[in-house]
Amino acid sequence: MTTTAETEAAAPAGFTHKQILVVLSGLLLGMLLGALDQTIVSTSIRTIADDLQGYSMQAWVTTAYLITATLSTPLYGKLSDMYGRKPFYLAAITIFVVGSLLCTFSQSMYELAAFRAFQGLGAGGLMSLALTILGDMVGPRERARYQGYFLAVFGTSSVVGPVLGGVISGQDTILGITGWRWVFLVNVPLGIIALAVVSRVLKLPKVEKPKVAVDWFGVLTMAVGLVPLLVVAEQGREWGWGSVNSITCYVVGALGLIGFVAVEAKLGDAALIPLRMFKNSTFALGVVISIVVGSAMFGGITLLPQYLQVVRGSSPTLAGMQMLPLVVGMMTASIIAGQLISRTGRYKWFPPIGAGLLVLGLFLLHFVTADTHLYVTMLFMLITGLGLGNLMQPLTLAIQNALPPKDMGVSTAAATFFRQIGGTLGVAVFLSILFSQVGPNISTELQSAAATPAYQAAIAEGVHSTNPADVALSTGLAKQDHAAAAEVLNDSSIIQKLNPTLAHPFKVGFANAMDTVFLAAAAVALIAMILVLFWKEVPLRTSGGIQARQEKIEEAAVEAIG
Repeated sequence: MTTTAETEAAAPAGFTHKQILVVLSGLLLGMLLGALDQTIVSTSIRTIADDLQGYSMQAWVTTAYLITATLSTPLYGKLSDMYGRKPFYLAAITIFVVGSLLCTFSQSMYELAAFRAFQGLGAGGLMSLALTILGDMVGPRERARYQGYFLAVFGTSSVVGPVLGGVISGQDTILGITGWRWVFLVNVPLGIIALAVVSRVLKLPKVEKPKVAVDWFGVLTMAVGLVPLLVVAEQGREWGWGSVNSITCYVVGALGLIGFVAVEAKLGDAALIPLRMFKNSTFALGVVISIVVGSAMFGGITLLPQYLQVVRGSSPTLAGMQMLPLVVGMMTASIIAGQLISRTGRYKWFPPIGAGLLVLGLFLLHFVTADTHLYVTMLFMLITGLGLGNLMQPLTLAIQNALPPKDMGVSTAAATFFRQIGGTLGVAVFLSILFSQVGPNISTELQSAAATPAYQAAIAEGVHSTNPADVALSTGLAKQDHAAAAEVLNDSSIIQKLNPTLAHPFKVGFANAMDTVFLAAAAVALIAMILVLFWKEVPLRTSGGIQARQEKIEEAAVEAIG
């Protein structure tokens, strides 16, 4: 049983356990803002787009936020290394809250896209700076105990967000305000509380004024390189990957990235992302693993709500609840891994175990069909979650530990940044695979079903039905016009309105297409598993960033006296 003396005893970094938990409360509130916002908005965006009469613009609202959040992440890391964490963490929360408030006043999708872009400027610092500040306070070995809380917040938001988003966006008005506007307005009180807690409890030493200027040319060239690539990742499926727009984005993006590398190489330590960091094999391989894991994680898991809603007919709210096994797996594995790493100081075996479970979970999801029992699917989700929990925390920890404490901000931001890039690419590629497979699969299933007496009877009945969805589909099938019948896919919610017999081929077609995507995601996760086997373990430091810098100053003073 823990005594008061033990609780108050100073942690290796110089903070007591109680002090760490108090500061952690503020960090988790800030992180909750960003994590919860993404899941709430993704559930509500269709309702928002319909109300603002801009259904075709909804992808741009997501893209605008993604671009600014991704681009600002490494900038927060570098600036916080130069000027201190607290001002920029408070600034990130403030920008995010102001952006949320502006979003509530949007009168068009263009305005909403602009305000979401502004909001993204704040979101870029919420997660990476929270992890960085924890890294300053606590050494890598002890840090494993606390980082599980961050993953718990991330996992909880993935369940609570869709539920909350579905409830809020489903209301016509709340306190006289249009229901969906509360999707953004709910961030305001949360943000104000986070600001109050962080400003009060976060007390970090002042940082000496840097002798170098901010790498604004690096920021500019990175923007020129990444913006076109992020845009084409989000819009390429609509444009066509070989279209003029896509090719233009590839060329501009490639030129921008070449310019970014040239600028960073010239600036050395003053660079936004110093290239010397990549000479460290543990960091360099960790970045590659982050990209691959981000691709498999975001690309594969994004499809689970699609399966639950389109194939199983769950509402967004129910689908969020049905994702609970994934979250439980992530949280459980993260807590256990964190405790074991803290006690032993070793993390070498957790990434291979996590990657192996991730491969297994995604591969098993490849066998899920339209008729698979829900408990079987949820079991496969649990395995996938256990894999992510064993993989994500040690990955961030190892990347932070690979570089000196002076690079804490930029190394943590780099881990987050490259994981986001991988996730964006993964979602783009896997959704392209899905939609390239769905059409042909459904046509094949419709042709097979149409040859059965039961389906023929359902078509005949549907032609004279009082259900408009049944009439439209049955009329097309009666004329053997499978292409016209497949137009139902323009609005997947129609599938749930169809007679179950008529809807079954659509569900099977969707499920079969998703099987292909899960198989591709498992292949990507397999690459991550192979890479982590070659990842060198670096002994975990026992001191946090603050204490390490203080020790370095004291050593320099002793040498000067001597």
